[in-house]
Amino acid sequence: MINFVTTNPGKVAEAREYLDEPVEQLDFDYPERQAPDLATVAAHGARAAYRHAGEPVIVDDSGLTIDALDGFPGPYSSYVEDKLGIERVWELTKRESDHSGAFRAVIAYCDGEGFEATPEPVDTERRGQDTAADRRGGATTDEQVDGEGLPVRLFTGAARGKIVAPRGNGGFGFDPIFEYDGQTYAEMSTEEKNAISHRGRALAKFAEWYETTER
Repeated sequence: MINFVTTNPGKVAEAREYLDEPVEQLDFDYPERQAPDLATVAAHGARAAYRHAGEPVIVDDSGLTIDALDGFPGPYSSYVEDKLGIERVWELTKRESDHSGAFRAVIAYCDGEGFEATPEPVDTERRGQDTAADRRGGATTDEQVDGEGLPVRLFTGAARGKIVAPRGNGGFGFDPIFEYDGQTYAEMSTEEKNAISHRGRALAKFAEWYETTER
């Protein structure tokens, strides 16, 4: 069994479409780390959730990246939506000549074990060790240095499109201003969106790896 850490049952239903393994919802409010990339946020959440549950977990983090705004709002999408709103983000974007962007997602998996080498990255939370001499000086193992010792497998997915004036009544978040193949996410049915979504693409990669990996 895999625990999907989310308050959104729709995400769990989407994951079950890709995985043969039972997927259960785990409503755990882990402290969200502030970081400039989705992978760091998701990996931190997966470690916290695994320590809480003691069972295999997946955590997802996603965001809208706007090319002309250097990838903004990215990992800060939820905060920006709450503080600025989608209309103001569209107002910022429409001033630019390039309206292209992407929804991106990272699925982070942690089961407390290490991983064999595969093309997908593994986050061991060891960034910056070369400059952390004060921590390294008294350490005898990697676990003591990184303070974590829990590898997290990462799977990414992206759907590229363009930013448009808000349209549609469905979805949530920035869905009304993200257009893919002529429709905004907010104009699509749940089934249509899941078929091409950034999260679905990350889940597909995870499912392919998970079903072919010995545990």
